[in-house]
Amino acid sequence: MSATGSTGQRGTRAEGLTGVRFGELVADVTGTDDGRRPIVLLHGLTFDRGTWAPVVDALAGRRAVAFDLPGHGGSPPRDSYDPAEVADVLHEAVTAAGVDAPVLVGHSIGAVLATAYAARHPARAVLNIDQPLLPGPFGDLLRSREPVLRGPDHLSVWTELLDGMGLEDLSPPLRALLRSTPRQDLLLGYWREVLEESPEDLRQQRTDELTALRENGTGYHHVSRAPLPPGYVRWLRTVLPSAATTVLPGSGHFPHLARPATLVEILPGWD
Repeated sequence: MSATGSTGQRGTRAEGLTGVRFGELVADVTGTDDGRRPIVLLHGLTFDRGTWAPVVDALAGRRAVAFDLPGHGGSPPRDSYDPAEVADVLHEAVTAAGVDAPVLVGHSIGAVLATAYAARHPARAVLNIDQPLLPGPFGDLLRSREPVLRGPDHLSVWTELLDGMGLEDLSPPLRALLRSTPRQDLLLGYWREVLEESPEDLRQQRTDELTALRENGTGYHHVSRAPLPPGYVRWLRTVLPSAATTVLPGSGHFPHLARPATLVEILPGWD
């Protein structure tokens, strides 16, 4: 694999590459192809690929590609950040990286994108880190704050959300990995569907995506910081009966920072 983003084949050695461009996206590549599925890492909204450092260390040499999402880190912005469109951009980048049917690990909005990707493109499994697929109370909050989000004080909404993410559960070195760029275009773009589409339409869209995962035999594991609402779990397992859930308390919104080894222990079930 070269730093220009040329494709490769599974089973070959992957060099350690930092800041390489694949398609439209910038990524870090670590580890070696060893017969196990490569891991694709998708960070949360406003953050960047550097948040995956503890997970990469815990992977202990397994091949992983950590992307900057469109508009984040080194990846250029787009006119649209709708999940289906971003999933297609990601697929082009994943293909350019020489990866086929990866295990997708997504945090927060990255888990929404991982789910959308797996519904549209080959994937072995999705590991969802602390992201309910239905907007629920979060959607109610965003819609109530929409006038502020669209105005000059939009950062106050992000600060309010950040205060509830459990940063106090992380050590200072881990908090330092959370480089955040809460630009207004990113917040409005990635949250557009929550702000503008009805909860019923979003529920149907997510149901269709999970149905595609079920039909394709794609694995799904949802890790959360607190127990998921019973109604949500019923919906998830009705649509995707094989979906697994795990609760990791004391890790805030960032289990991949606080409990990386525990997350990595989930992956062998999909090798």
